[in-house]
Amino acid sequence: MQLPPVFPPLTVTDQMDRRVAVPFPPQRIVSLVPSQTELLFDLGLGKRVVGVTKFCIHPAEAREQATVVGGTKNFHFDKIEALKPDLIIGNKEENYQEGIEQLAARYPVWMSDIFTLDDSLRMMRQLGLITGAKTKADALSETIAASFAQLTPAEPRLSAAYFIWRKPYMIAAPGTFIDDILRRAGFTNAFADCTRYPEISAEELAAAQPDVILLSSEPYPFGEKHVAEFQQICPQARIQIVDGELFSWYGSRLQHTPAYLQKLRQEL
Repeated sequence: MQLPPVFPPLTVTDQMDRRVAVPFPPQRIVSLVPSQTELLFDLGLGKRVVGVTKFCIHPAEAREQATVVGGTKNFHFDKIEALKPDLIIGNKEENYQEGIEQLAARYPVWMSDIFTLDDSLRMMRQLGLITGAKTKADALSETIAASFAQLTPAEPRLSAAYFIWRKPYMIAAPGTFIDDILRRAGFTNAFADCTRYPEISAEELAAAQPDVILLSSEPYPFGEKHVAEFQQICPQARIQIVDGELFSWYGSRLQHTPAYLQKLRQEL
């Protein structure tokens, strides 16, 4: 069997400004973030992904061919150790600091930190560089950027409340990746004075008077049965169930987001 060529480690700065020395190219990758797992497969690196989380549902074969090492916030360290990874990929928001620090003491851990589309495109290019898939990653990021640049949001801009949770109600406010996508789709956030993922009451929602209430399919599985609940709070608002993956996954799934956003705005 022909062995892959051996190069000196590649020292890079991740999106949390941490210096990481990565064996190049890495051959045994553990991905702790669903959207980044999908990205690795779309970059043609699926055979090198040896560990994923239980939430890494795209592509379907990810959890079949790789070892499931727990969730995004509860790693099975013994399973990760058995995999002997030479690169672990995580995310500041989706993973937990204590677990990442424990892993980083033993393995190269590269972390993303995503607030905007530009952050996600930079993440794609950087992961392409450190995994030896630079050409594919650069092309992918350029295609996604061009697709978003062609979005033509309808006017006037509609105010939107984007819900990610129920009991308690939680929304995506400024300072989140979802908020950046909302803005690019031509919406204004009805809760522009909040930050990140605040809890809100029914009274606060009614007072905000959003034009549109978007109920995300994840992480809470909002469905048609919840529409009447929100319609009662805001009779004047248009209630819409939306694909949470296309609003919040910041990997290669972004290829499909601009067309989805354009169609959504036309419907509204």
